[in-house]
Amino acid sequence: MTIRAAVLHESPFAGPYAETKPLTIESLELEAPGRGEVLVRIKAAGLCHSDLSVVNGARPRPVPMALGHEAAGVVEALGEGVDDLAVGDHVVMVFVPSCGHCAPCAEGRPALCEPGAAANGAGTLLGGARRLSYRGAPVNHHIGVSAFAEAAVVSRRSLVKIDRELPFEHAALFGCAVLTGVGAVVNTAHLKAGQSIAVIGLGGVGLAALLGARACGAATIIAVDPIAEKRQLALELGASHAVDPRDTDAEARVKALTAGGVDVAIELAGAVPALDFAYRITRRGGQTVTGGLAAPSERLALSPVLLVAEERTLKGSYIGSCVPSRDIPRYIALFRAGLLPVDRLLTSRGSLDDINPALDALAEGRTVRHVIMM
Repeated sequence: MTIRAAVLHESPFAGPYAETKPLTIESLELEAPGRGEVLVRIKAAGLCHSDLSVVNGARPRPVPMALGHEAAGVVEALGEGVDDLAVGDHVVMVFVPSCGHCAPCAEGRPALCEPGAAANGAGTLLGGARRLSYRGAPVNHHIGVSAFAEAAVVSRRSLVKIDRELPFEHAALFGCAVLTGVGAVVNTAHLKAGQSIAVIGLGGVGLAALLGARACGAATIIAVDPIAEKRQLALELGASHAVDPRDTDAEARVKALTAGGVDVAIELAGAVPALDFAYRITRRGGQTVTGGLAAPSERLALSPVLLVAEERTLKGSYIGSCVPSRDIPRYIALFRAGLLPVDRLLTSRGSLDDINPALDALAEGRTVRHVIMM
């Protein structure tokens, strides 16, 4: 079948993206699903910094590539061997497929699936195939999803079935922003009721983490971001305090609010200065968690003496250390109960044809989550 999709033919690209137009809307050929694969009609896809990082070269990926990884849609066809989904089912896409057999999967850590990571790096689906082509030449899949398109063929291991009542523009956010942000709080940090937490970086993932901290019963929630509008939104969503990290007394202020530092600091900005700030505001014996994915060439300098003498913990969190089939239904249940107002993260909607200007809004911090409606 022929579909329209947003394709990146080369990288890196500099902005303003409305002028340079890194993503072109192409007519691609999409093959039928193979064994263990599913054809999904995309209904909504969120624009995330992980998409932007492929465009600007911070996260190198093989090109040409059809981008997009945070999405929800409807099952249209099933490949051989897929017997636990039906045509018409609503699904959320997950950007790391889990094989179920490698060592991390066997340990209950599917976010670290080794074949899934290898396939994502190569631009293929979990089984090694590419189902997209342009003028007869293969097109790479973006982390197993390629959701900025009218339809996608993905591994069954990249899908979680959801109920049909959840609006697609909300459902899409559970595939990345909510899994990553809430999961970093719940699964990686194991935040306890009454503890203090700082969230550094208030994009879609960071604000989802803030919602997760509130749902967990954190006593003090400090929102940290240089953009005033995002700090204000964080306060409206339940932060007890908001701090501009550019202020000369920012570190001192956080420590004054928390009697020496927060129990948990979660960095979701994807920048080393943000992670450094997160580490500095963590109390003795506390945890610093990073899920922000800085550029691979970046390095963090820290004192091993403090790491030891203060019994600090510095942890990575990928997709919120999630088990998607377990966590997505749980988080949707919290949303329905009014305890996780994910809909507040959705700040704008648009069409596939407007994707390049939407990249500018994301890069400039003018949007939290922009969702492309198909």
